[in-house]
Amino acid sequence: MSLPSLEALLAADLPLVVCARPWARDFLGAYPLAGFVAMDASWRRNRKALLGSRAEYPGQRPLGLLLPDSLSSALSFRLAGIPSAGYRDDGRSLLLRWPIRKPTQALHAVQSWYHLTRQAMAHWKLSVPAAEPAAELHWRAAESHGTATTLAMAQAGLTPGHFVLIAPTATGLHKGRVKVWAHFDALTRALQAQGHTVVMAPPAAEQAAARRAAPSATLMPALGLGAFAVLTHRAALVICNDSGVSHLAAAAGARQITLFGVTRPARTGPWSSRALRLGQWQNWPALDEVVSVAQTQLAETLHARVFAGPQQSG
Repeated sequence: MSLPSLEALLAADLPLVVCARPWARDFLGAYPLAGFVAMDASWRRNRKALLGSRAEYPGQRPLGLLLPDSLSSALSFRLAGIPSAGYRDDGRSLLLRWPIRKPTQALHAVQSWYHLTRQAMAHWKLSVPAAEPAAELHWRAAESHGTATTLAMAQAGLTPGHFVLIAPTATGLHKGRVKVWAHFDALTRALQAQGHTVVMAPPAAEQAAARRAAPSATLMPALGLGAFAVLTHRAALVICNDSGVSHLAAAAGARQITLFGVTRPARTGPWSSRALRLGQWQNWPALDEVVSVAQTQLAETLHARVFAGPQQSG
């Protein structure tokens, strides 16, 4: 969801170092970054990593943009001597050089982070981008991402546009509530009964949970984040919880159905015109509704393939 902010900063033609969890490095493999700093939950380790990155640019004055609202991110950057802009929540004002008030109106996370980026760029006397982020994310895939996906699909016997990708897991809790829809097994069996191939490719740490949630689905080996994003684009349909998978599918321009029950679609839903949102805060969608909508989407995908006709070689 931070891609519009990333694109705006790259357009300013400044060396851009991304500080994020290690898995983001692969996902951003096609972007012309000046560096990548792997971050974790420890502000002490993060400070050390930031100081190491600063040493690579002696004599240059760094600027920090903190998209997370966390106190630890502001503390890490402050102690690493990096003057930063960020939202002033949670008593962070004393740690920020440019504390920015959040907009009073409710915004999607994409809009909120983009607004913060624009405000920071204005403080830094940089050219400020358009007032609103683009309607689609337009992620850049690296050639290696496509190669890895093609190999994984060949090993699984998959053809682009002829399989359904499910993501029946979601890590963590949201305000103490499980973020996983409870009927992925029944959904998988219903789609298989209609002749559809249903696959899943969770990260290694979530494979056991995925197998429990949908034991009849084909379990693919874990993929890198970029290759997985390409896989979502090549699927006929992605069905997932409101989770990271939903945002990866949105970034890759995949056709998807995202299921909500404990989060708010207007705040955290996929930033994509190709995404359907079923359910709402405190009200998961029923199995019959998800099966019906999925069948309609798959029928439309098949019709589009037939109408377009076979691709011509050469």
